[in-house]
Amino acid sequence: MEQIIPIKGNVSFPLTLDPGVWIFDDRRIDLDDFFSSSPQPERDTEQEYIKSTSKFWEKEIREGAVFPPTIKSEKKYEKEKVLTSTFGVPLSPFLKNAVPSDSASQIVIETKDGSFSFPLAEADSLIMQFSFKGKPLREDGPVYVLLKDGSNRDCPIKNVTAVSVQ
Repeated sequence: MEQIIPIKGNVSFPLTLDPGVWIFDDRRIDLDDFFSSSPQPERDTEQEYIKSTSKFWEKEIREGAVFPPTIKSEKKYEKEKVLTSTFGVPLSPFLKNAVPSDSASQIVIETKDGSFSFPLAEADSLIMQFSFKGKPLREDGPVYVLLKDGSNRDCPIKNVTAVSVQ
């Protein structure tokens, strides 16, 4: 039971989270890519779409349609990525499912060493890291809590036991 994290407190629906299954969750974030990417300048997505579509059709006309068996290689790449990358999931979807009451104003991350408070409005800035280089966080986990801005990446909140909404 020490791998289960409850969301409790001032919520309509208390939840229990199992980080062991998040590796299969589509909401997972590759934290290596997430924190290494520098802020990108504004892009014109319509122009990018037109250019990529044009490039695709130009290749189709020149070389003809090619249908390589890429599904096997994509599965192999995804499997290797899961076994070697560091992943996390945002906390906010879980909080939305728990439905904090209107009087709730803060989130308290409870750990074995103490507690850390954040305003409820900043819930979108919290990420729960559940693996490091493909391995679950067993020693001081089951999750680390990180800020999206990366300010506590070197010193995350560890030994999380519960998330309490107050």
